[in-house]
Amino acid sequence: MNGVTGKMLVADLSQRKTAVETLPDQAYRLFLGGFGLGAHLAWTRIPKGADPLGEKNVVAMVPGLLTGDGISTASKTTFTFRSPLTGTLARSVAGAWAGIALRKAGWDALLLTGASKAPVVLIIEDGQARFEDASDLWGLDLRATAKALRTRFGEGYRTVAIGPAGENLSLISTIECDGRQAGRGGGGAVLGAKKLKAILVKGTGPVPVHDRGRMKEIVSHWQGIIRDHPVTKADMSYGSGEFLDWMNRESGTFPSKNWQWGYFKSAYARAADGKIELDPYYWAPKYVARNVACPTCTKPCGQLFQVKEGKYAGTEVDGPEYETLYSLGGAPEVASIEAVAKANEICDVLGLDTISAGVTVAWAMEAVERGLLSKVDLDGIDLKFGDADAMLAVLEKMGRREGKTGALLADGTKAACDRLGKGASFAIHIKGMELPAYDIRGSKGVALAFAVSFRGGDHLTGGVYGLEYGGSWWKLTADRHSLRGKGFEVRLLEDLMAVYDTLGVCKFTRHIYFLEGLPEMVAAQTGLALTAAELLTVGERAYNLARAFNVREGFSRKDDHLPPRVMELPIPDGPSAGDRVSAEELQALLDDYYEARGWSRDGVPLKGLLAALDLPDVADAIGASGP
Repeated sequence: MNGVTGKMLVADLSQRKTAVETLPDQAYRLFLGGFGLGAHLAWTRIPKGADPLGEKNVVAMVPGLLTGDGISTASKTTFTFRSPLTGTLARSVAGAWAGIALRKAGWDALLLTGASKAPVVLIIEDGQARFEDASDLWGLDLRATAKALRTRFGEGYRTVAIGPAGENLSLISTIECDGRQAGRGGGGAVLGAKKLKAILVKGTGPVPVHDRGRMKEIVSHWQGIIRDHPVTKADMSYGSGEFLDWMNRESGTFPSKNWQWGYFKSAYARAADGKIELDPYYWAPKYVARNVACPTCTKPCGQLFQVKEGKYAGTEVDGPEYETLYSLGGAPEVASIEAVAKANEICDVLGLDTISAGVTVAWAMEAVERGLLSKVDLDGIDLKFGDADAMLAVLEKMGRREGKTGALLADGTKAACDRLGKGASFAIHIKGMELPAYDIRGSKGVALAFAVSFRGGDHLTGGVYGLEYGGSWWKLTADRHSLRGKGFEVRLLEDLMAVYDTLGVCKFTRHIYFLEGLPEMVAAQTGLALTAAELLTVGERAYNLARAFNVREGFSRKDDHLPPRVMELPIPDGPSAGDRVSAEELQALLDDYYEARGWSRDGVPLKGLLAALDLPDVADAIGASGP
């Protein structure tokens, strides 16, 4: 296939050797790149039952098919591996300069296998790769690591690295990519178990493109559309949290106090003018120095947030994004934007997923409130809702796995419940992954999407929240309070989001490119004249392969669950008061979804479906014979 190199670099950490593999043309035609190719590599290279923190787990780093071509927001690189947090297939994505550098160095993918006995860095320069000792880097936080790498190896490298959380095998640790994070699923712990501190990439060649002239025309065309699009100004001015106030006051589906409330009730109750500090309309004009962009993005939503005076002076962070405003603000009831930014900074520097970390802290706060935890259990920290400094102290210990606090909380909410032997009734996770910033009690479709997401509680696998909370999007309309048609809705959007992750295009432009804008990009890149429907089939194929991976590891309908609080405790107040998703409603939603997917009633893809998707080996391995 044109527009690719056909080459994958395989780095064996056990032997400290690298090798070149040629990827078959059929793999490209079926999966293209990014998430699709990453899912294929996970299925074929990770053996059944592999310990996520063992040598047999592999990490595939795969730039999207369009990553680095100049298309606005086509910057994403996908990491796939078996998650130590959930046991499922993990897809963790970042807008990564390292992915573009990898393509420029001549590689379509990097596969990390085995495990080193001592810390190492992997250095990739064009067609060459080598390992170097990294014992002196082990223990450094991510800012110190970046500085040390520049001092030791020089400028010009794009980097992937882990912090103390990953080194200490925190199951909620991240993979850092030059200030952007592949945040979910515990990828930092997988690299930590392999003793891989960092990857440095330098590429000087061009990104391969089938028709470079046509690609330039496409880039120019869409840049004009994006520049003039009404959403661009809002994204650049206020970032991903632009709709925070609407989610609170109009929708009533912004979870707070560990999901005891559907809006940030305590903060709004204290706000004399109706505005809270977490709202970007308040903090962006006061604290943001400039925009921060992922590679090739012409509508940057990143905000360089700086605190120049006061208690948290010196805090500097990219964000806080909408999810972080919830997880480190609403969930623990911390209303100070400066404190939330400081907590965001701690997570980024130590390498913690802000969503999982904040929701875990909120769970611990409720456990204290219920008398299940005490100061003695938390190293003397008096942890309670709304106490920002106590939250910061807990995050520091979580990121370094220090003391009783770190031992209890460093691996997320489910592990903390298991260790404590209590607290499962108010634990906010699905398949072990903490939920993001959408109170799914007030949206049946988003609840279904969270329940069935192959990587655990997650909003980006289906992107259904945009449709459900807005009421309409693209060709679809939705009533978030109704059960009707949710199976097809979720299935369609999951397949479309899989396409975006496969191509490497940011989902924040899905309301601009939709599906119809993508085929011409693929044609210019590869020469393949895929229709929109054929491209959507690529997403369907990748998504079914991810589900097949989980089925092979023992997952089934019973794992497509919702937290007890979502099913048993209605939203008590606000615009969505009284809403919940009952156990009976969940089962009806699952039936509808599995039928729309072509899966059995137990959630297993049917043999005929897998065969039709050109996955005969997968059909033989896990396919269900009938509904």
